[in-house]
Amino acid sequence: MTRTERRTRRAVQVTGAGVAALLALSACSSDDSGDTSAKSGSSSASPKLSGTVTVFAAASLKESFTTLGEEFEKAHPGTKVTFNFGGSDTLAASITGGAPADVFASASPKTMAIVTDAKDNATEPVTFVRNQLEIATLPGNPDKVSSLKDLTKSGLKVVLCDKEVPCGAAAQKALEASGLKLTPVSYEQDVKAALTKVELKEADAAVVYKTDVHAAGDKVEGVEFPESADAINDYPIALLKDAPNAEAAKAFIALVRSADGQKVLTEAGFLQP
Repeated sequence: MTRTERRTRRAVQVTGAGVAALLALSACSSDDSGDTSAKSGSSSASPKLSGTVTVFAAASLKESFTTLGEEFEKAHPGTKVTFNFGGSDTLAASITGGAPADVFASASPKTMAIVTDAKDNATEPVTFVRNQLEIATLPGNPDKVSSLKDLTKSGLKVVLCDKEVPCGAAAQKALEASGLKLTPVSYEQDVKAALTKVELKEADAAVVYKTDVHAAGDKVEGVEFPESADAINDYPIALLKDAPNAEAAKAFIALVRSADGQKVLTEAGFLQP
């Protein structure tokens, strides 16, 4: 082999080695960029939820929301859901008065409007369930109550929710639609207080929600009445302005509106929106 042929062969070997090195470098580069993309993908993942979510909710939501709160805590370890249940008008006044809360779930658009008019909401309220009235009587219905008109019988002790509370406003609407006048022995601050009067036998009957009769089990007996169809309440929910734990609050609202959340609510007697 001549000197020129040896030089040519060496040059080809060097060139081949260079190409191999470039290919290896390219592969390393590709691996590195893959790692970067994976790291970038993991950094953009939603942060883990933690901390307390404070929910102000209508009294009629107590049983179903307590169940949903427990489900939420199991799904998001490190979180805690605390509730303030009560009359929607009282809760709304507390929120506009500066009470710290993340979520408001009201029993009527009218009471939610107290919060939205004050611009204390961060998201537009969305109706997540509806609720219908029912008459709660003593077990066995000893007074033979079968209609709304029967509540006007002389000597019958009937309690209603306060007229400012959604269940009370709905009861008044049903009574007016029927042309009936009813003077209760007391007006209660929320639907649970009205139901308790019957459970304790301090009243013979109360106009409450179907969901409350359902939750009371055999402590009361429910009597449906057709006028209740004209007084169905929509329940709106909203994230509140300056929510201390907005991200977790959004996740709780999402659970309430999800298929799983709706299942819990409908099983409790609520109507779908």
